[in-house]
Amino acid sequence: MSRYTVRHNISGVGTKADVVPEVDLRGGWAPAVWLGAPAPGGLALPAASPSMAWMYSPRGVFLGEDHLVVADSGNHRVLIWHGIPDTDEQPADVVLGQPDGDTEGPAAGGRGPERGMHLPTGVLIHEGRLVVADAWHHRILIWNTVPEHNDVAPDVILGQPDPSSVEVNRGGECSATSFYWPFGIAMVGSAFWVADTGNRRVLCWHNGIPQPDQPADVVLGQPDAVSHAENRGADACASSFRWPHDIAGREDLLLIADAGDHRVLGWTPQPDADRDADLVIGQPNFTNSEEWPYGPHTNDRFRFPYAICLDGDRLAVADTANNRVLLWDDMPEGPVCRGADHVLAQPDFGSNGENRWTSVQHDTLCWPYGMSLRGDLLAVSDSGNNRVMLWRWNAEAGEP
Repeated sequence: MSRYTVRHNISGVGTKADVVPEVDLRGGWAPAVWLGAPAPGGLALPAASPSMAWMYSPRGVFLGEDHLVVADSGNHRVLIWHGIPDTDEQPADVVLGQPDGDTEGPAAGGRGPERGMHLPTGVLIHEGRLVVADAWHHRILIWNTVPEHNDVAPDVILGQPDPSSVEVNRGGECSATSFYWPFGIAMVGSAFWVADTGNRRVLCWHNGIPQPDQPADVVLGQPDAVSHAENRGADACASSFRWPHDIAGREDLLLIADAGDHRVLGWTPQPDADRDADLVIGQPNFTNSEEWPYGPHTNDRFRFPYAICLDGDRLAVADTANNRVLLWDDMPEGPVCRGADHVLAQPDFGSNGENRWTSVQHDTLCWPYGMSLRGDLLAVSDSGNNRVMLWRWNAEAGEP
């Protein structure tokens, strides 16, 4: 059994304790701030009426220079903090998708989808524009400026013919302008990528965020724009997806978290058309798709990796069903990539318990579902614990 010591929170307040393993594989990362449900002391379920400070199963998160954005998915809304929060349970400044901070329910509490959302997931800010993947409305919402007030309607809608339409694939066949559960979104260089999860594909627009009804330039994971079979109707391969869910990368690299095949696929450079991936992380080859829930010590296998982020050469993967985050000091080389250098929320690479099979602590996770990495800050949507955690890298504690 592991022994544990007490370390104070690195936020500098010094009023909270953090339980950590004596053998620390975290590479200098430690929890700094949590937003949403408190810890430690057991799982805090959200109140029947939400607030600007509490969440219910948050999924997506984006950490910008001046904002933190969270898809509070279970409450069918997006929360925005102006500035990066530095206090536990700090309330959000703005709510979108609901008329106020106390209302929940899909489609703005029954008012309709014009301002409402249904299980929003992916969120980002690009060149001052807020982008939200309104997954169960099968569309992408865009605000031309980050709202400073509650309940602002989006300026642009992608994937549907009008603000009141919410049908799968625009109510017709799969096409280069339609979505089915678009969970993940990312800007990679100058390209805008969408994980069109229900259609088992990833779409790309080369020159940034597209105009409404603009067909995708690239359909990745399917032979054409109308096909949508899981793993292209066969076994997993280097050009197929089961549940593509999140996207990361840089100008010369595209990474896709294929959660259903328990792997991350990579293309270098970014693909201009459908083609085989160049690298795989989390599987021993491009055709293996087995999950890794139990077994011997491992830092190179996943169980439903729903989130991925890359900042420079530093890579993080949310190994969701193993209740941990894996970190690489630098981007591993393919075609079959090496295992992670560090693990967060577990005492070692062989453990995978929800909250380490104990009560909720400052450094435990239960189904981490979304992440955003910026410099020495890592934001994690700790979905099963109804909170978002900010982890900070302390150079004195470890040298990634």
